[in-house]
Amino acid sequence: MKIKWYGHSAFQITTEKGIRIIIDPYETGSFSGTLSYGKIEDDADIVLTSHDHADHNYTKDIRGNYNHISKVGDHEIKDIKIKAIPCFHDSLGGKKGGSNLIFVITADGLNLVHMGDIGHSLDPELLKKIGKADILLLPVGGFFTIDAAMAQKIMNDIKPGVTVPMHYKTQKCNFPIAPVEDFTKNQTNVRILKESSVVIKKETLPKEPEIIVLQHAL
Repeated sequence: MKIKWYGHSAFQITTEKGIRIIIDPYETGSFSGTLSYGKIEDDADIVLTSHDHADHNYTKDIRGNYNHISKVGDHEIKDIKIKAIPCFHDSLGGKKGGSNLIFVITADGLNLVHMGDIGHSLDPELLKKIGKADILLLPVGGFFTIDAAMAQKIMNDIKPGVTVPMHYKTQKCNFPIAPVEDFTKNQTNVRILKESSVVIKKETLPKEPEIIVLQHAL
C-alpha cells in the first residue's frame, strides 16, 4: 500500500492492485486563501469525505468514475472493505463543529484508519468499532480538531504500528493551528521523510510503533 499526502487531511491510498482511494480532498484557496495547497486532479476509484467542510469535501477536480462514500456504514468496493464510523468534530457532541466520520480501510492485509476532523477522545465503544489499526492518519494541530496532547492519547489508545500526522500548520495552511513539531517533539521513533509518500506492507510494519512525517505533495 502506497500512502501519499497531498496536504492538510488529504491522502491518496494506492493498493497493490492499483486501486486508488482519495480521502478528504480540500478546495484550493478556500477560507479566503488560508488553505493554499495545490489542486488534487488525480484519478480515483474511491473518494472518501469525512464531513462537509470545504477543506475536506471538495471532489470537483478529481478525475475518473469513482465511488464516493460520505455516509455511515460498512462498504465494499473492488474487494476493499471500508467502514465509516460516526463521531464528532468537537467535544460537545457536534454542537459546535457538527459530525465527522472515521474511515477504516482494509486492503493489502492492512487496516488503515483516517480520523477525519475528530474533536474528542475515544470511549471504549468507539475504540471497539475502530478495532485493530496498522496505520493511523491522525490530526494533531488543535483548535478545529484534537490537539497534540489528545492526539498522543488517541494514538496510545489505538496502538497503531505507524502513525502519520495530518491537519497541522504549514506554509500552505494558515489556519490558527499548531505545527507538527508540537506533536512530534515529545515522541520517540519519529521518522521525517523528504518525500510525500511511503510504501507500507504488512510484512514490513515496524516492530516498535513509529511516527512518519511526510512532506506535502501539492
